[in-house]
Amino acid sequence: MRTELPRWVERVISVPRFAPYLGAFPSDHLIAWNLYQWNIEVSQAFYGPLNLLEVSLRNAEHDRLRARFGRDDWWRVAPLDAYDADKITVAESQLRRKGVRSPSADAVVAELSFGFWVSLLNRRYDRHLWVPALHAAFPHYRGRREALRDKLDAMLRLRNRIMHHEPIHHRHLAADHAKICLLLGYIEPEIVSWLRVFDRVPEVLARRPEQARS
Repeated sequence: MRTELPRWVERVISVPRFAPYLGAFPSDHLIAWNLYQWNIEVSQAFYGPLNLLEVSLRNAEHDRLRARFGRDDWWRVAPLDAYDADKITVAESQLRRKGVRSPSADAVVAELSFGFWVSLLNRRYDRHLWVPALHAAFPHYRGRREALRDKLDAMLRLRNRIMHHEPIHHRHLAADHAKICLLLGYIEPEIVSWLRVFDRVPEVLARRPEQARS
């Protein structure tokens, strides 16, 4: 049985990258190493649910805003602030750099970040976007806009940590997973049933290294 870390860990993974795991278990580097590996695995498992949430959110909001403003490129006439309008400009520029001369509305929608769609639920858009249109993107939600936005923002931060290969092992991941399912259910409950067919998060959570359980 291995009793010490592989010698290549410090060189390949890097000390700063591994430090949060060593900080959690300074007296047992092998437990820290097992936790590092499990963190990668559970991050992979969250990709599917987060992918569904991001795609479902942007399509639901886009459909409602397209209907509200009567055009596919609704952002041309919607009262977006300068920060969010700039995100549209950046998305179009990125598409042109990829060789898309005249980006379609669908291409722009797909290029915009998860953060953009969450930002449309901010307080500043309450009157012009949420009340007349965006509340209908969540037909199975009956709460306040602020609570919905906060839940989505928490999942945005989880998504960003995963995409930047950061530790998530310290989070209440079972609660995060439940929140993703809850948010998907606000848009379309059948999505949650479909997700359960291939969702690996519960299985991977159950295999968290025993020594690293709190």
